[in-house]
Amino acid sequence: MSSSPTETGTVDVTMPQMGVSVAEGTVVEWKKRPGDWVEADETICEVSTDKIDTEVPSPAAGRVTEVLVEVDTTVDVGTVLARIATDASPGEAHADEHIEPAAPAAAPEPAAAPRRYSPVVQRIAAEHGVDLEKVQGTGRGGRVRKQDVLAFVEGNGSAEPPPLHTESPYRPDEATAEGGETLSRMRRSIGEHMKRSLETAATCTTWIEADMTRIEAARKRLGLTALPFVARCAVAALREHPQLNAWLEGDRHTVHEDVNLGIAVSLGDDGLIVPVIERAQELSVEGLAGRIKDLARRARARELAPDDVQGVTFTITNPGQYGSIMATPIINQPQVAILDLEAIVKRPVVVTDENGDDAIAIRSMTILGLSWDHRALDGALAAQFLATVKRHIEGWTGS
Repeated sequence: MSSSPTETGTVDVTMPQMGVSVAEGTVVEWKKRPGDWVEADETICEVSTDKIDTEVPSPAAGRVTEVLVEVDTTVDVGTVLARIATDASPGEAHADEHIEPAAPAAAPEPAAAPRRYSPVVQRIAAEHGVDLEKVQGTGRGGRVRKQDVLAFVEGNGSAEPPPLHTESPYRPDEATAEGGETLSRMRRSIGEHMKRSLETAATCTTWIEADMTRIEAARKRLGLTALPFVARCAVAALREHPQLNAWLEGDRHTVHEDVNLGIAVSLGDDGLIVPVIERAQELSVEGLAGRIKDLARRARARELAPDDVQGVTFTITNPGQYGSIMATPIINQPQVAILDLEAIVKRPVVVTDENGDDAIAIRSMTILGLSWDHRALDGALAAQFLATVKRHIEGWTGS
């Protein structure tokens, strides 16, 4: 949500939360000014973060009374950006004292004024080694937009590639005088969020092995990765153990009917983001695969909207795609559990046939890890949930 009620007849428009590691955003453009009428869900301004450029919709119909944050100003998530009088009517007269003057940034920018760039524009430029002074801006007042930088890159206008590995948590422009490098704001924000989770939750981790041989055969036939299959099995397990599809906020434990499944997406040195697949229980494995692919693409292109990262009830992370075999993921607050999918490795294991005879066979095996909050769950339930996921994986029939 990007709004909060204040006194009767007034609604605040606030900087929205767009991902667990997003701590701030920059106002890029105001679409409405004090005195303007705005309809509910009509765009009131555009904001930018390190991960998302998005339009902020008006939370209610009314008349804009105040614009509190100027264009190009970066503020923390939750900061009040504007206020709307919801007890107004279209076309009615308003006393001047109730309408604050428009923010100074509303005036056209002088042609010679130095450019300032949104966090997304700066990040894309840094990734591709682009000198932003060479990019022709098509935004208001010559502002360089994300689309301008991408077009510049596609036109082979990029300079030398950046010197850092794309997974590095450091920024080249933040080196200290001693030659060291400081953590980026995004890495610091992720660290603070994860540390807060560890301080809040009574975190435990339980692991289980699962035979992925049937799923490996099925995914190769369909041309998919293993993740949507495991996601489908996890959703089925959550329907059997709904206590894990829940939030714990203080002493308030909320068990959700719909499985709003979060899929952790790595953004390289921009950290990670967890977009949501709403009502995942309604989707087939093919449907889940399509949604995962689309969300990952839009996340990496910085095209997610605020609604794409809100309301997650259970998260899956997939570091196994990089070859890791065991991890202890940190719970994404206020959720009570997170499932970790590790690498699928062929190795010899003991198998038992229908007659009870044992043999050694080559099977595709993985380790599933579940970090869970002991305030909301017990170890027996965590183990039962993992056993249910394992049962669905090993008994995969293509449904």
